[in-house]
Order: sequence, then C-alpha cells, then structure tokens
Amino acid sequence: MTRTYENITMKDLRSGFGEGLVAAGQKYPNVVALTADVTGSVKMDGFAKTFPERFVQCGIAEANMTGIAAGMSLNGKIPFIGGFAEFVTGRIYDQIRQVVAYSNKNVKICGSHAGITLGEDGATHQTMEDIGLMKALPNMTVIVPCDANQTHNATIAAAEHNGPVYLRFGRPKMPNFTDIDEPFVIGKAQILNQGNDVTIIATGHLVWEALQAAQELERQGISADVVNIHTIKPLDTEAIIASARKTGAVVTCEEHSFINGLTDSVARVLALNCPTPMRYVAMADRFGESGTPAQLMEHFGMKSANIMAAVREVLKQK
Repeated sequence: MTRTYENITMKDLRSGFGEGLVAAGQKYPNVVALTADVTGSVKMDGFAKTFPERFVQCGIAEANMTGIAAGMSLNGKIPFIGGFAEFVTGRIYDQIRQVVAYSNKNVKICGSHAGITLGEDGATHQTMEDIGLMKALPNMTVIVPCDANQTHNATIAAAEHNGPVYLRFGRPKMPNFTDIDEPFVIGKAQILNQGNDVTIIATGHLVWEALQAAQELERQGISADVVNIHTIKPLDTEAIIASARKTGAVVTCEEHSFINGLTDSVARVLALNCPTPMRYVAMADRFGESGTPAQLMEHFGMKSANIMAAVREVLKQK
C-alpha cells in the first residue's frame, strides 16, 4: 500500500538547517559557524545570535572562509561554512580539494539555494553540478535531505561525523513530511513506500514528487518502491540492489544534472550488480533559466507527472 501523508506543512529546508545548526551548537560546544556575507539568506542568523563568540562573518571571500575553517578544525573545532551552493562549491573547488578533502579536515560545507528552485536569480546562481563536483572528492560525504525536518537532523548528524561533509539544501518552502524524531543515519537509505512493480529512487526536493507519483500510480494499478537517497556518498548500494531485484525496473529523480549526480551513481550500482531497465528525471545537459521555482520545476520536467511518464517508459522494458 502507498503511504499517505496528511496535514503537511510547508517549510524551507534552509530553515531546517538553521535550526539544526543551533541544536548542534547546543549539543557540541566545539561547533562553530562561518559565512560569506549571506547570514540571513542561509539561516545562520539564529546561530550568530545564540553563539556570537562562535560565529565568524568572513565577507564575500568564500575561499578565505574555507581556509579559516580548515585551520579551526586543526584546533579541535567543528566548523560549518555556509553560502549559496554555487559559490561554496564551484567558485572555490580548488580550495576545498586542497585544504579540506585532501587532508581530510573536519569541515562541513553547507550549500543553500541549490538547484533550479533558487528561482529568479537565474542560471549563474542555479548550480546543477555541485553533487558531481563534491562526490568526486575522496574523503567527502555528500548529503541531500528531502525536507526541513530531515535537514535539521542531517545537520546534527554532520556535526557528529568525523570528516568533510557537503550538505545540500534549497531555498523555497517545500512540503515538510518526515518525522522530526526519525533518526538520520548517514549512508542509510529510507524506504518511504513499498511496491513490487517499479523502484523510484529520489533525492532532495524530488522525494516529495516521487511520493506523489507513487500515490497516483497506485490508483492506476502500479505499485512503487520509493527510496529516499539522502546520502549520495557513501551510497546505500544494498538498498538499491535489493529494491531493483524486487521490482526489475528503476527510475531516478534529482534536482541536478543527470551527469555525475544520483543518476550516474545508481546506474553504476545497477551495471555492476544487477543490470536493470532504468530511466531518469533530472536536469538535461544545460543551464537553468530565471523563473519561479514552480515554473522552473514544470519547465525542466521535474514534477510527479514526469516521474509517472518515466515509470511507464521503463515498465515497457521489463
């Protein structure tokens, strides 16, 4: 049976991050926070007010911020650096590679405003390649939570993890449907829906779209496993293989380029372990455009209707 969600509230994932960061700071005195002139935008203002002596405003100098964080980690601190996902990954990739990943520093890189749902700021700010950039780095853990509650819990889990973490989340209000009391386990997928006909593997904002697709598909006599891959790296290969073997068909869903994101990771697992018919719902090999988040999700084909269409296509290959 398809799991139903009632009385869903709307909340932006960046607020879940901000609240989770305060909670992590209360739990762990060594947690510190740094940002690059976007304190309010990435919801670090709560931490700055609660722990002013543990907050550093670095200005528009993301590379310098990363170096400061790496140095702080050498002195036992747990630094969280926050900014727009495009600028804390692409703009400073070499800095992250050399002073964080290469030397395995305990730095948490927090990318807000990720994907096309950033909206009207347009292609220059809409990073659709950051997951690929970060998962390619040795030692880097990559986390993409699906709603505000999960982002809250993922932030605390990142503080507890020893090593570099990239935490990716979005700007707009989205359905907040997971249980705040559900433990977040890095590297462990969530099976949100049980089915036998097709496996829908989703991450980030598209998890909710996948659940909506599964609900409508059930009305049409198609039952779907819905797997939330909130950790892109390390990937829960066991969960992917088990579901694919059960259903014999897979659709991946991500608010990211299909190149070197979740889709590529899942395809590699299937090719090596259980070759399975597969389709994907993701960004084509192109840049974004300006528009509202809803308009862009529709325009670039990242809605539940697109997932259902991909399911119908892949079922023809079983």
